[in-house]
Amino acid sequence: MPETRKQTRPIEILMVEDSPDDVELTKESLKGAKMSFKLNVAEDGVEAMDYLKREGRFADAARPDLVLLDLKLPKKDGHEVLREIKQDKDLRRIPVIVLTTSKNEDDVTRAYDEYANCYVVKPMDLIQLIGVAKWLEDWLTVVKLPKE
Repeated sequence: MPETRKQTRPIEILMVEDSPDDVELTKESLKGAKMSFKLNVAEDGVEAMDYLKREGRFADAARPDLVLLDLKLPKKDGHEVLREIKQDKDLRRIPVIVLTTSKNEDDVTRAYDEYANCYVVKPMDLIQLIGVAKWLEDWLTVVKLPKE
């Protein structure tokens, strides 16, 4: 049995999502978690890269332990963001979970070709999203995340 992770600080999550409703559902789904999470949000792909590179108003942003990435984003789509993250030597080790409504096989294949760590189709309601949040929490208790 894998050793479980002792939590010493909140898990920093960057959620890249342009839908305020999906952000609120995600926040709600994480409320019952045993682990402590800090959910930061970027509303488009350009903002996400500014956050990750700590540029502009994000100069003091915490480095995320995990990125939840939607594919359908304004300004720069999720595939572009994923590709930039995985090509950047300072960012590539951050796990990226694609969390999107797209069930398109081309999107799935492309995301894994761009080194996504996981591809999850967004649930349509809070109950299903709580299940995804529980899975995420379980996953985070057993994985070893890289240090900055």
